[in-house]
Amino acid sequence: MNTIYTLTDNIITSLGFTTESNFNSLKNGISGIAQTFDPKITQTPMFTSLIDSEMLKNEFTQYGDRVDYTRLEQMMILSISKALKQTNIDTKSGNTIFLFSSTKGNIDLLENRRQNFSRERINLWALADEVCRFFKNPVKPVIISNACISGVSAIITAAHLLQENKYSNAIVCGGDIISEFTPSGFQSFKAISSNPCKPFDASRDGITLGEGVGTLILTSNKNLVTEKNPIIFRGGSNSNDANHISGPSRTGDGLFFAIQNALIEAGKENKNIDYISAHGTATQYNDEMEAKAIALAGLEDVPVNSLKAYWGHTLGAAGIIECIAGIHSIKEKCIIQSLGYHDLGVSVPLHIITKFENKEIKNFIKTASGFGGCNAAVYFSELNAD
Repeated sequence: MNTIYTLTDNIITSLGFTTESNFNSLKNGISGIAQTFDPKITQTPMFTSLIDSEMLKNEFTQYGDRVDYTRLEQMMILSISKALKQTNIDTKSGNTIFLFSSTKGNIDLLENRRQNFSRERINLWALADEVCRFFKNPVKPVIISNACISGVSAIITAAHLLQENKYSNAIVCGGDIISEFTPSGFQSFKAISSNPCKPFDASRDGITLGEGVGTLILTSNKNLVTEKNPIIFRGGSNSNDANHISGPSRTGDGLFFAIQNALIEAGKENKNIDYISAHGTATQYNDEMEAKAIALAGLEDVPVNSLKAYWGHTLGAAGIIECIAGIHSIKEKCIIQSLGYHDLGVSVPLHIITKFENKEIKNFIKTASGFGGCNAAVYFSELNAD
């Protein structure tokens, strides 16, 4: 089976427009979450993590006319372009496929504030086609919209396509923006925190939403790899606990199955895991379920964090940007503090990372869960790791 290498990446959030700026903020415990009073987003003040639109405008100038692309399309084109600059991949080749993950896509078009776009652009397939057209890619793109596991599922799908020799390169891009529609749904569940979120903490009271786009480029072409000990995809799995349309399993068995199957695919049954990047939304039910799943997998002693208190829950981007952060944790030999955490608030003891630490790690698991009972887990490691 083909080895799947991680080639390059990019993160765009409130913390910056490069992976470097974002990861440096994580290492220094800097959050991009702030209170917003924007009436286009919320009628009451709300903590969120928003990308600077003026900075986006300036950054995008070199890539084309802003009026031809929606705000999310601009962010995706910019993120992909920044990642591609570090490679020799030809996006015009039929050996390269684009995969997109998003939960809402061009949702702001529903609010009729952008009259210069056709209503068709609200469709997720239209978003994917528009971005692919910019890069002149001839392959029909794949778009995955499966609640909050969309990003992790897109990575798994991309890796499996490469393993099956369907393509040589996969450009995986995930993103979502915050508009009036997005918080309204979570507010109806009373799931949004009145403060910056606190994953796994005893005083947690809900999520913090955030905007973000992430791009991860995978390849099976060893000739494109320049690192001596690159990070590779070793295994991934999806599952569904079939518990409830919006409530996760109370036992954690669905996410446990995803973790277990990802490790089996990776040939990692000895469970020598260095780090877990959790979904950690800071809702009462998600964090409790996730803790139980980690314990069922026998990984409760493994260092674990959630990055949601840095850039919020970025929905379709979350799985991708958090995998990228895990990859750079391996490269830079460190683990990131789980910001917002003070006292354990779940029934299962976990090894929550409470401070930044320089530490050699060679592998990690990324978990994700979402509405409809969906769950996903993916495992990355150094090429030469046991």
